[in-house]
Amino acid sequence: MNLRRRVVSPIAAAGALAIITSLTTGGLPAVAHAAPASASADAPITHEENPRVPEGAAWTQTYFPSSDSSGVELHADVLRPAHLPADAKTPVILSVGPYFAHAGETSPAGWDRVGPSARFQDFIDGAGLMERGYTVVMVDLRGFGGSTGCLDFLGPGEQADIKAAVEWAASQPWSTGKVGMYGKSYDANTGLAANVLKLKPLRAIVAQEPTWNRYNYLFSNGVPRSNATSSPRSYYSIATMPPLADDSDRYRANAEYEKTHPECESDNRTNTQNPDPKSSFWRARDFASRAAGSSTPLFVTSGFIEDNTKPEDMQKYLANHHGPERGWLGPWEHVRGNETNGDGQLKMGRAGWFDEVMRFYDQHLRGIEPSVTDPAFSIEDSLGHWRAQPTWPVIDNSYKVRLSPGQYVDDGGNAQTAALPKTTPQAAGWDIEYAPEAGSPTADQTSALSADAPSNSFWTFSTPASGQVRITGTPEITLKTRGQGNVWVRLWDVAPDGKATMFNENVAALDDRSTSFALKATDWTFERGHQLGVQIGTITSRGWRAVPSGQTITVTDARLALEVQDPRFDSPTQGDRSPYLDRYVAANTMTLDNVSAPTFPLRVSKKG
Repeated sequence: MNLRRRVVSPIAAAGALAIITSLTTGGLPAVAHAAPASASADAPITHEENPRVPEGAAWTQTYFPSSDSSGVELHADVLRPAHLPADAKTPVILSVGPYFAHAGETSPAGWDRVGPSARFQDFIDGAGLMERGYTVVMVDLRGFGGSTGCLDFLGPGEQADIKAAVEWAASQPWSTGKVGMYGKSYDANTGLAANVLKLKPLRAIVAQEPTWNRYNYLFSNGVPRSNATSSPRSYYSIATMPPLADDSDRYRANAEYEKTHPECESDNRTNTQNPDPKSSFWRARDFASRAAGSSTPLFVTSGFIEDNTKPEDMQKYLANHHGPERGWLGPWEHVRGNETNGDGQLKMGRAGWFDEVMRFYDQHLRGIEPSVTDPAFSIEDSLGHWRAQPTWPVIDNSYKVRLSPGQYVDDGGNAQTAALPKTTPQAAGWDIEYAPEAGSPTADQTSALSADAPSNSFWTFSTPASGQVRITGTPEITLKTRGQGNVWVRLWDVAPDGKATMFNENVAALDDRSTSFALKATDWTFERGHQLGVQIGTITSRGWRAVPSGQTITVTDARLALEVQDPRFDSPTQGDRSPYLDRYVAANTMTLDNVSAPTFPLRVSKKG
């Protein structure tokens, strides 16, 4: 079993214990296996009766309809503090997503008995949610786990499910009516989606490593990503995961919904393949734009250099959101705030995740003013230095620079081995939750590369920085071109000895004559004497499935918009260097020969 899925060993030694579920609304009679125990709506199951239930919790199951009158039935697992009376009112922490099936998160986990998902047991135990008097509710999106319906990639159907889940959790007799959401990856996306729905009972959202606009997970400005077809297939595989043998009849029937509804698979494979971000399909999933005027308090994390849910449109979402914001941002991979590596190092580098999250929830769900003042945003830059900020980004200057004109052949990299691709080959079964990490560079990828050699790309360089300069926010590029094809724009931190690290990138299908697009959100600090290198050329990265045109692309004019910050005014906060940063730098660094003359400034000051 995969330990990353928070799965403990199957509890075969406890085979004499009852495997019991109770349905709290309109359910079938609970079934007991291998023990003379029984259960009903008023007899929930505890850890002592079923070791899959977290300690201190009392587990029940329930079903309720989605909010779109579609007939979709949603399944939920409910964990209540076992030490409290059944009618004791508590705030609710809700997670909604595709990873809560009893059998496993993304594939069967080898359980020998039914029980609630262990996906966030690290949070339940680590934060002491039961002891603190919080109720936890885990809801299967349509098509997943014990819910009926067809998955729709966080579209209107799944948004209706999110709305129904929030309103159901708030309306229960044991609920205070105040709901917070918690998640990572897809179930962090459901939190961002819930915010744009502007639901009154929803008072706080914790979203770790989300996507901010669902289009960006499969496409980049008209170019399909390497996972454009495999991710929808992976989600359908999760949706059709067989239920456990001792799941209830109702759960099993719901879990097998796809067997009699072939449109679930065909729609999932075809509807997600539209490369036009302005299509109605993708507009409904553009949460960054739809966040305008939203105000639910947010606590987010995002890895600037992570290889899975990239920080594209993050700045747009946060700018459109008008409520309280908290965040941990930095150079890490697709991880949780509390996650550690084999050496016991925190993968994000900052201690106190659960403590800080609970101060956030206590404040917004219980009205308890925190005894500790946490930074609004805690940010680790590319040098491994942590700072506190009232918001992100903090911009001391913004300006546009003119880049050199040039030409490249859109041949997909056949002319020359260009800079190394950042993305490793896609693994079988790859999905939004478990993505590969950047690998080590090969010998030919780290050998010297001439920056002015005729090839499938061309370069422009800044003047050396006179002091530390941080590029923050979201760089944007505008190109005027002749020829049809694709473009790949990469930003490099070039040291005086020619060692260059690629720290930002994006691609696009070229429009007729003029193309503008944003790169990823970034927070990269240049040391004194370092230069910004901008590379424009054909797409050679395995992170995209571009079709080269073979044409010569002439760039007659190129402008890069930059937002910069002066690191001299940073306010330090606690945190260590995230372990992934060194691996990323090693995998994305090469040596440039013949760096050409600088043509634009890299500076913080508005003068000079």
